[in-house]
Formats: sequence, structure tokens, C-alpha cells
Amino acid sequence: MKALFHALFSLFILAVIVAASAGLWSYHELHKPGPLDTDRVILIAPGASVPAIARQLKNDGIIRYDWVFLLGTRIKKADKQLRAGEYDILAHSSAAEVIDVLVSGKMHQNRLTIPEGLTSWQIIAMLNADETLTGEIETVPKDGTLFPETYYFTRGTTRNDLIRRMQMQMSKMLEEEWEKREDGLPYKTLEEAVIMASIVEKETGIAGERARVAGVFLNRLKRGMPLQTDPTVIYALTDGGKKPMDRPLYKKDLSLAHPYNTYQIAGLPPGPICHPGYDSIVATLHPEKHNYLYFVADGSGGHAFAATLKEHNRNVSAWRKHTRGK
Repeated sequence: MKALFHALFSLFILAVIVAASAGLWSYHELHKPGPLDTDRVILIAPGASVPAIARQLKNDGIIRYDWVFLLGTRIKKADKQLRAGEYDILAHSSAAEVIDVLVSGKMHQNRLTIPEGLTSWQIIAMLNADETLTGEIETVPKDGTLFPETYYFTRGTTRNDLIRRMQMQMSKMLEEEWEKREDGLPYKTLEEAVIMASIVEKETGIAGERARVAGVFLNRLKRGMPLQTDPTVIYALTDGGKKPMDRPLYKKDLSLAHPYNTYQIAGLPPGPICHPGYDSIVATLHPEKHNYLYFVADGSGGHAFAATLKEHNRNVSAWRKHTRGK
């Protein structure tokens, strides 16, 4: 009987040692750095079970053992708190750290940059091409109402929600800048200022020229001169940006009878020709004061400005010589 007692006691001690060793090993495996070599974005599908998530993580090389992950979710009481979505997993994250990420709900932020000077149709094409966004766009927004910027969003965000964010951002910025505008500007409404800013946006991509270009158009407006800006003709020819301009602008195009053709109409066109950026809006509301009435490309990426037609014609001649010499 005594021998049996000693044998049972020895087995008990052995079992305790084995259990303790297994527990320590499991704890070590749960918290040791994982096998993932580089940061990765993972997608946990809605309705995925905990075992399915564990298998996915193992197959993707994020964790070593799916059963360690399952054990960790039990220990952390997280087996019913894992959330579907897109997540950033850092390189060498432990199984415990991965569990914490999936419980946190802090999802991966996708990014979409809307450049300055695009039309609504061009922006819609970008939104439709982004597979992380969902839903069909209900209404094409008016040009000049979306703020060009980099936007962050989680997978599954609707395209209409992102458009609303762009509209709110533009509205907020315009109201703030309109209040700070220069005195004596000829714009009767904020929309007129946005129309001019859209023209400035399309005429020059050089930040240091925007206020000067805005000043040129302002001088022409004050003198009752047509704006004569090519981008408005292109806007007319492309049906407001619905189709690409796949050819050069011809001289005959300048005679096009269209409300947006500023070679044929007086004053501003009826609406913006693109979505201008912040710098073009500020330049329009704070134009440079000068006597320039004309400008033409100078061959260096910028423009040559002139106060008289005679001077402008010399600049045009120099530009033509430059283009012929290429």
C-alpha cells in the first residue's frame, strides 16, 4: 500500500511538472516574436470563426501554431471579441499581440490622394477604381465642390461617404478663406471666386505663379477684356471632363460657341472647370497687384508675363522659337 502511495504521488508530481512545463512553453510561444518578416495588412472576413482565423494566420505565416492562438484567445477571454476587418500586423508580432490587434478594432487606414485640378468625372473614375470602397455613386458632384487632399478610410467605406467628406472639407475651407479675402475683389459670390480659382489651377502648376496669374485675370475682368483661357475651351470640348482631350487644341476650337469658351464670352464661365486646390483658392482671394494682362509659356515650365500686346507678342515669338528648336 505504501509503495502504491509513493507511485501515485510520483505520478502526480510528474504530471504537475509536465503541466507546468507545458504552461510555461505555451506562455513563451504566445508571447515570443512571430515568424512574419515584414509588416503586413490582413483581412479578416465577416463571420469568420476563431479556428478559421487561427488557420488563416498560420497559413499566412503570421503565427507558428494555430492552437497557441486559440489558447491565447481563451486566456485573454477574447474568443468572442475578435472583429472582422482589415488590420496592420507589424513584423514579428507575437500571437498575443496579434490577438490584441484583432480585438482593438483599430483597422488599417487605406489612402486615396485626390490631386488638384481634376474634374468630378475624373475623381469618380478614381473612386470607382478603388476596390476597398463600396457602393455606387448616387450623384455626380458639381465641379469646384470637392477638396483635393489625401483621404484615409477603412475598407468598406462607401464612395458616397467619401464624397461627402470631400464636400464638407471644401465647404469649410472656402468659408474660412472667403472671410479673409482681399478688399475690392470683383467676385460677387464665393462661387465666382471658386470659378476663377479653378482657372488659375489649370493655368499653372507653379505655386509662385498662382497669385500673379490670378492678378492677370483680375486685370482683364476690370478692363472688360475676355479671359481667353485655353483650359475653359478644353473643358467645353471634353463635355466637362467626361471624355479625355486626346488631341492638341486647335485655333478653330477658340471659335467654339459654348458658354464655357472664354474666348467667346464676357467675364467668367458659368461654373468651375475643375476642383481647385487650397493654394489656387488663396491666390485667387489674394491676387498679386501688377499691370500684366497677358502671359505665355516661357519654355522652362513657367510663364512670361506682359503688360502690353506688343510685349506679349514678343514673348509668344520666343516661345514658338523655343518649341521649334526642340
